[in-house]
Amino acid sequence: MSHAELVAEIPRLRRYARALAGDRTRADDLVQDTLQRALERAGQWQGGNARAWLFTVMHRIWLNQVRRPAIEQDEGEDGLPDSPISPLQDRWGDRRDLEQALALLPDTQREVLLLVALEEFHYDEAAEVLGIPVGTVMSRLFRAREQLRRLLGGEALPQPALKRVK
Repeated sequence: MSHAELVAEIPRLRRYARALAGDRTRADDLVQDTLQRALERAGQWQGGNARAWLFTVMHRIWLNQVRRPAIEQDEGEDGLPDSPISPLQDRWGDRRDLEQALALLPDTQREVLLLVALEEFHYDEAAEVLGIPVGTVMSRLFRAREQLRRLLGGEALPQPALKRVK
């Protein structure tokens, strides 16, 4: 992968990182970590879809960061976690509502939705990035869209019924 190809993907990486992380600082750190790892391991790339490979690297770094203890999370001056929504965004209620609804989705659904809807990955590319079958991508995407419709439509989400397994 050439440096030009790598640089060309930075805006997409930043957009996806921002949607995953919820705040600009963590997103920038995630992109930097992704680019650093991609450069260090460029020899491992075996050709093919450079964009999918970079998003796979980012996804794995993100999963490792999410698994870290909550103690490591950045806090604001008041000792509370920083809000992912800036005060300027309050003027745009729809955007705030969408960000809040996305935050309520399970990580697995949010990741698929962002890759397919925001980054315009094909189902097979998203499956490759996430390391899951294409059918799972389609299923998670369907559930994510349905849940977003309910959340943005003001409907209360049904609580999952517990099933007894014998």
